[in-house]
Amino acid sequence: MQSKVWAVVAIVLFGAAIAIYIPLNREAEPLPPLLETTPPLTAPIAQPETAPAEPAIAHPLETIAPVEPLPDLEQSDPSIFKPLIQVLGEQWKALLKPEALIHKIVVTVDNLPRKDLPAKVVPLKRVKGAFLTSGKGNALSISVQNPQRYSSYVRLIQSVDTEKLVDLYRQFYPLFQRAYIEIGYPKGYFNDRLVEAIDDLLASPEPDEPIKLVQPKILFKYADPELEARSAGQKIMIRMSRDNAGQLRTKLREIRQHVAKVPRTP
Repeated sequence: MQSKVWAVVAIVLFGAAIAIYIPLNREAEPLPPLLETTPPLTAPIAQPETAPAEPAIAHPLETIAPVEPLPDLEQSDPSIFKPLIQVLGEQWKALLKPEALIHKIVVTVDNLPRKDLPAKVVPLKRVKGAFLTSGKGNALSISVQNPQRYSSYVRLIQSVDTEKLVDLYRQFYPLFQRAYIEIGYPKGYFNDRLVEAIDDLLASPEPDEPIKLVQPKILFKYADPELEARSAGQKIMIRMSRDNAGQLRTKLREIRQHVAKVPRTP
């Protein structure tokens, strides 16, 4: 669980819907029999084909000219890692995975509003220590000590200059867009997906604590089916504790103000 908590930080790093599967395999109702009709005397007039409309961009981002020409996406790690550490602070050097950084951020952002988030795509190293629980059986819950593991990192996030962080995102945005296209969205716009992911995190519930768990096999799950059905990002926010999540929401709202053109619907 602890490695995925860092996925939320990936959104916070760059201005960072519940994935519900509705089965559609019901047996189709039989169609009524076709009525016999007299064939038309003249052939129907062919209608001109219209090209599908391009998806509208909801949150166009004003980019900033980079200090130096941007490299290819595959060669971008050295170019972005150094200025990123300058914005975040030296403490972050030991926390980030510098390989394929932009690609991993894009994949993480895209997966946060979905049901699952593979830990291997998250661009940050695991939080130290084990996930803490208390009680057994029906009394199993997240330990009240567990949120302390994240508190120092949340304070680091709060100290980041949001404006400088988003400016860096604007400079490197063409590479973020390129990565988004390469993972399967040739007509998509990454900044729109970023805002969607932020909004999904901001919409995460704040359940009463301690939060009950079950452990059917090896992994822990939320005992409340409604919580377990939430998106990967929202479940991360829930397990961080109400206080830590509240502080992250403050930073996410700041970032959203810089990258979104449309106000968030309450």
